[in-house]
Amino acid sequence: MTDASKAVLEGGPADLPERIVSLSDTAAPGTDLKVPFRGGYEHFKATSRRQETAEGALPVYEWWERTELPG
Repeated sequence: MTDASKAVLEGGPADLPERIVSLSDTAAPGTDLKVPFRGGYEHFKATSRRQETAEGALPVYEWWERTELPG
């Protein structure tokens, strides 16, 4: 079973609270994700890989950068 509305996050901060996220909250399937975290955003890029989880086979997104919010 596959849930196309969720994704697995790989890399980035070790203390990121969730590693399985809802795409409806962040982006459409296949697009880059921007996850708010500690006064900035963690950016994840879609890969061609999938990972088996308790929620089914989910697309894997790899961390690639962080941006800070001004202020």
